[in-house]
Amino acid sequence: MRLSNTFILPLLLPAVGARFVEVSEADRVSLFPGGKPEDVEKYHIELSPGETRWVTEDEKWELRRDGRRFFDITDHPDLATLRASTVKKTVFPKKPTMQKEVKPLLTNLSKTEMEDHLTKLTSFHTRYYKSDYGRQSSEWLLSQVQDTIKAAGAEDYVRAVHFPHSWGQNSIIATIPGKTNSTIVIGAHQDSINLWLPSVLAAPGADDDGSGTVTILEAFRVILQSADIVKGQHENTIEFHWYSAEEGGLLGSQAIFASYAKAGRDVKAMLQQDMTGYVTRTLDAGKVESVGVIVDYVDPNLTEFIKKVIVEYCAIPFVETKCGYACSDHASASKAGYPSAFVIESAFEYSDNKIHTTEDLIKYLSFDHMLQHARMTLAFAYELANADFAKLEKEAYLGDL
Repeated sequence: MRLSNTFILPLLLPAVGARFVEVSEADRVSLFPGGKPEDVEKYHIELSPGETRWVTEDEKWELRRDGRRFFDITDHPDLATLRASTVKKTVFPKKPTMQKEVKPLLTNLSKTEMEDHLTKLTSFHTRYYKSDYGRQSSEWLLSQVQDTIKAAGAEDYVRAVHFPHSWGQNSIIATIPGKTNSTIVIGAHQDSINLWLPSVLAAPGADDDGSGTVTILEAFRVILQSADIVKGQHENTIEFHWYSAEEGGLLGSQAIFASYAKAGRDVKAMLQQDMTGYVTRTLDAGKVESVGVIVDYVDPNLTEFIKKVIVEYCAIPFVETKCGYACSDHASASKAGYPSAFVIESAFEYSDNKIHTTEDLIKYLSFDHMLQHARMTLAFAYELANADFAKLEKEAYLGDL
């Protein structure tokens, strides 16, 4: 979203003076890049379907500061065509049915766990995907995911690995195998950015998207407390993804879903959690605290199922809202032909206006609100992990005859 200079400049100056530069930090973004203009590296971006242009990295950040979102399609120009001939409609359950199994698990979700993880995650100077801090934070996050698996006694069955990228900060994929290879994906992006000087200024990224990162980590921790899940008794494989380089144009998620499309992976549903903790502007506007359900550029049937999950398992309602084209990593799944959906902390117009600055801090967030997102995430994963999609599709087919 667009932030005014009046808000940014007071934050910018003290941050410059406080900057600590690591010797090992590899990247530099100069305000005055040297060399000839034609020597500056350019990136191919897509701002809307069919609207593309070549831009420099500085022009990328200028577009982002102006509120424009985009795919950086430089490495994956063909993502939309990889599965074009094999895409078919996925049928979702008419309503949640696993209340007996899910509701006891919900009581194990912990605000303390989320706060502890977010405190550490925001202690990195930045999680900018090209910085050494970004690499370090990704390594720390993978260690936390792996420790979570060990604590559950599931290391012989559940695995978590890096999905490597050339820029240094790797994505993370945790896999809970089911009876079939049909897959339910829960995603969040782990990187952060300060759009005014990505390589220089602090980017704590507490809400964007530290909140989503720790929300799905908590859902992952608790779903592993289900004996049936750990034993692989669920129908479909569950994956939790923490994407790198979302802020650079959905780079990490594009790489993953391109690889899945090329491998013929059967992803039945993908849910993105990007910003789950900020409610101040909603309440200040006199609105009801709610879960924002994105309704543009998403799979409508999956989105309808998510609304039912929120009604069944959350203590707050949902509100429909829109965020535009390529607004988070679910868009990469959609572009690859996989059903995807996106939830956010509020109606989009009331979402956090401190993101992409030094002021995206924990003190502005509500862990009670994040707990509602964790409830929804856990219930969504459990319900769809146990859905018999072949049966649902057969019933839908017979109903259409």
